[in-house]
Amino acid sequence: MDLYADVDAYLVDALLEPDPALSGALERSAAAGLPPIAVAPNQGKLLQLLTRMCGARRVLEIGTLGGYSTIWLARAAEAVTTLELDPRHADIARANLAAAGLTNVEILVGPALETLPTLTGTFDLAFVDADKANNARYVEQALRLSRPGTVIVIDNTVRQGRVADLALLDDDVVGTRELFALLRADPRVDATTIQTVGSKGHDGFTLALVR
Repeated sequence: MDLYADVDAYLVDALLEPDPALSGALERSAAAGLPPIAVAPNQGKLLQLLTRMCGARRVLEIGTLGGYSTIWLARAAEAVTTLELDPRHADIARANLAAAGLTNVEILVGPALETLPTLTGTFDLAFVDADKANNARYVEQALRLSRPGTVIVIDNTVRQGRVADLALLDDDVVGTRELFALLRADPRVDATTIQTVGSKGHDGFTLALVR
């Protein structure tokens, strides 16, 4: 873990400029007691690059937390709709977005599986980073709100390698396997998963393209 974190720190220093809005968002989130589970800076940059690469104008995010990843996405898109279960987390995210000078984000508060069916239109990119047990159901809704060419990114889908241990049956692992089964069976989508190591440990993400 120390080596992974050291390499991540080196890569961030080598490739990313210091950003007070982003570092401030992490600091305010930590001071408010939010769990330190936001994406790493180089992962946030990846989200931003993917948003730009696919020319995404309208982005859906499932799981706001303190708005750190939201800032990365909103800087590359015209509009972001982000869903957050906890009203307190949403308030912190609003403050972080305001401090970053961003006005193109709508935060919807409540259980995502209740909020998602109320959304209409299509999104060009969706980032899923909420409770893992419901990953498949979140992606089903993202597919409903997609078009050919929509990119869907699902975070934390390797689970420190636990997803490959078929003896493990906890909700997060089972939810991730259900996600893989959905993506493999659904003819609307083409997908792969990449495992990663870094400051967040051994994990990975799933990248899907809607046909």
